[in-house]
Amino acid sequence: MIQQIKQFLKMESAGGILLLIFATFAMIFANSPLRELYFDFLEMPVSIQIGLFSIHKPLLMWVNDGFMAVFFILVGLEVKREMLVGALSSYQKAIFPAIGAVGGMVVPALIYALFNLSYPEHQSGWAIPMATDIAFAVGVLALLGKRVPFGLKIFLLALAIIDDLGAIVVIAIFFSHELSTTALVSAAIAIAILIAMNRLKVTALCAYLVVGIILWASVLKSGVHATLAGVIIGFCIPLKGKKGEQPLMDLEHILAPWCSFVILPLFAFSNAGVSLSGMGLHSLTSTLTLGVALGLIVGKTLGVFSFSYLAVKLGIAKLSDDVNLKQIFAIAVLCGIGFTMSMFLAGLAFGGEEADGKFMSLARLGILIGSSVSAILGYVLLKRFTKPVKRAKSIA
Repeated sequence: MIQQIKQFLKMESAGGILLLIFATFAMIFANSPLRELYFDFLEMPVSIQIGLFSIHKPLLMWVNDGFMAVFFILVGLEVKREMLVGALSSYQKAIFPAIGAVGGMVVPALIYALFNLSYPEHQSGWAIPMATDIAFAVGVLALLGKRVPFGLKIFLLALAIIDDLGAIVVIAIFFSHELSTTALVSAAIAIAILIAMNRLKVTALCAYLVVGIILWASVLKSGVHATLAGVIIGFCIPLKGKKGEQPLMDLEHILAPWCSFVILPLFAFSNAGVSLSGMGLHSLTSTLTLGVALGLIVGKTLGVFSFSYLAVKLGIAKLSDDVNLKQIFAIAVLCGIGFTMSMFLAGLAFGGEEADGKFMSLARLGILIGSSVSAILGYVLLKRFTKPVKRAKSIA
């Protein structure tokens, strides 16, 4: 049994499968006799106090603002690594997925906005269909094994990373609230210390942990979304130390399994529980639900593929030798798996203290529909447009 669990955890698709399992559990709990226990558990108050400083939030907010900040540290580390030595390290490498990512952010937002032009109360959700869930998308790719060309995997990973970067910018600009000058000053001092440590090639991860916690608490209190602290911390970890150490890679290896197998499944369990009580055809035809679902299914596909196609035809970018436009189309469909990041953005748009819980439920319903259709359709298209690897014949 233990050996089987180890083998499962080694699978590329393990993270995506766990996300699906925990999201399913959340839906079951939210629509069963245990629904009150489920929602009461998420609303359970959790407090931390040190002297006059205190943080008092429900458990759900600790998951979304605290644990997800750790996930965003990993995002920051991955983006920095790819920019320095990976798929985004040169103009030639970065331009193709970058153009696709821009299309995949702009078109879904426009589709959502068009559906909700007459509903100003829905318009704050325009960013929800912009996101791509890396874990789910890579999980679907992994189900097809070696038949997926390496160049196609790199394209998806680079596009999803740039997509995350775009989401970070959106969060910073559009989802910050009333700002606290004192907290912002504390955050600025913490950032200055982190930058100085980076310049001095400090490789002790515990030092970054201590300053990082101060930064996270300051950003949380400042009115800027707390997960941005995670990205800043990730960018401040040096790629290499004075003696050849690799703190960035070390921290990435530490955080990756925790994010894949604990933090993201916990986030899915906490946020995917959509109560279907009182929902009917009117919920499925709501402009909010349709805007999110079609933003993911149609907007992502149209945006990523059309921008990528034009980049190739205009000579701005070039396809890898092992990749064709049909496969790029399948990847564009797969990018409609918004799930984790879309749920996160939905929480920012409709999850405030004065928010209407109905809007949040409709947004989640749209995310579940859009992500599910994109995953299934993307898998079918990828299977059709890629060839199985021929096995060498054994000699008798």
